[in-house]
Amino acid sequence: MEERIRLNKFLSEAGVCSRREADRLIESGRVFVDGKRAETGMKIFSSQEIKVGKKVVSKESEMILLAVNKPVGIVCTEEKKEKKNIIRFLNYPVRITYIGRLDKDSEGLLLMTNNGDIINKMMRAGNYHEKEYKVTVDKPVTQEFIEKMGMGVPILDTVTRPCVVKQIGKYKFSIILTQGLNRQIRRMCEYFGYKVIRLERVRVMNIRLGNLRPGEYRKVTEEEINELYELIKDSSNETVTEIQ
Repeated sequence: MEERIRLNKFLSEAGVCSRREADRLIESGRVFVDGKRAETGMKIFSSQEIKVGKKVVSKESEMILLAVNKPVGIVCTEEKKEKKNIIRFLNYPVRITYIGRLDKDSEGLLLMTNNGDIINKMMRAGNYHEKEYKVTVDKPVTQEFIEKMGMGVPILDTVTRPCVVKQIGKYKFSIILTQGLNRQIRRMCEYFGYKVIRLERVRVMNIRLGNLRPGEYRKVTEEEINELYELIKDSSNETVTEIQ
């Protein structure tokens, strides 16, 4: 027998918004169950017709959000001619795509989802969402290099945004970006005469790579998703084609 589910949980799992935001939508009278205005705290069957405004929300549209540890050599593309494309590599049973590319030579946290709205809200540079990387270079990191990297670097006919850069080893530093210019970190390092040996993304906003081994993935937790929704609730979702 089908079990009832809390309406706010249903809306969260369908990728509409966080539970807290769902409660606000229900209270504002914008959510309808079988044509009747929903009530806060109510439980529903997933087979019932749920609408937010005029948009029908169905269980088939349940949001998938995966945290993947992309290995070096795997390409962020949906191009079928590319044998090592991320879609083929992951071979997930439901159609999903990546949120913010990692180039072929880079590794680490790659988020993948079937929710286009979240992709645009997370990756638009204008929304200033953080992405954190650990970088290994070919010669010793100096204090001067750390300071200048953090102040902004002239690349690609622009100057990069000021960012947080910290030394974490003789040849290693961490960097937090709020934009995603093409091969940005590699170009920034090249400007100062450094070559990137290893580039690993360890965090996107509130979601961390953690202990995932290369090639492994996990479902992002409900707690992480709810926190993510709170972070992006005021973000623009205009279409974006950012690359990092």
